[in-house]
Amino acid sequence: MQWSWRKTLYCATGILGKEENLTSEPFTRSCWGRISPLYWRVPILVWALVVMLWSISFFWGPTEKFLLYMTHWGLAFVVLESSFGIFVAIGRKGLTDATFGLPWYVKTYWILYNITIPVAFLITVFYWGILKTSAETVNFAPNPVLDIMLHGVNSAVMLVELVFSAHPSRLMHVMQPLYFAGAYMLFSVIYYFAGGLDPWGNPFIYPVVDWSKPEQTMVVITLTALFLALMHLLTVGIAAARDAIAKRRLAVPAGVYNDAFAP
Repeated sequence: MQWSWRKTLYCATGILGKEENLTSEPFTRSCWGRISPLYWRVPILVWALVVMLWSISFFWGPTEKFLLYMTHWGLAFVVLESSFGIFVAIGRKGLTDATFGLPWYVKTYWILYNITIPVAFLITVFYWGILKTSAETVNFAPNPVLDIMLHGVNSAVMLVELVFSAHPSRLMHVMQPLYFAGAYMLFSVIYYFAGGLDPWGNPFIYPVVDWSKPEQTMVVITLTALFLALMHLLTVGIAAARDAIAKRRLAVPAGVYNDAFAP
């Protein structure tokens, strides 16, 4: 049997689980009534693109080292997530995949959504709670306004996406943000052993993730992974509360109720 690109994408997105009973409809609207997601996803995309260009312009080192930092990975994911969210909201019905349930672009958006929101929360807490209080002070943000945009507003815009969306968030999808974090950890390990330096010539990307001190770093990595899982749990909880409030306020079913334990 010939292997097609659709089957390849299905395998790649199979971590979403079986979604035969879930249609694309909840992904194309708000849980708060007849509000188009374009009203918040377009501004989020514009914000992310502006902050991305701003960050590159004010980056404190060589441009080729811009993507060393998880903050910038998270910002790039906001761009991707909002772009696919706009594409989904427009509703390209002709691309529906009847064989595997949800269309490929809806699955892709959902995976990006599941990753980007808890990662944004993690970046905010990790930056202000750990990096800003680290004994090895590094000036990651020469521009204080940009500092807040990257490490505060990022969570705010993703909270808007979470609160206004109508599709579910599920506990079983916790591995998706953890895979993202694992990919970044692997990147940092390879970069370290390849002799990579940060813009100031240090042999690490973040002072608290220094692979010359593997025991200390593994403790930080483990705690960060646990906290990221907690951020996913928080995301699921907010989604469940959102749907419960919307259902009661509208006095009619607002769509797919956020059953966090659905397979």
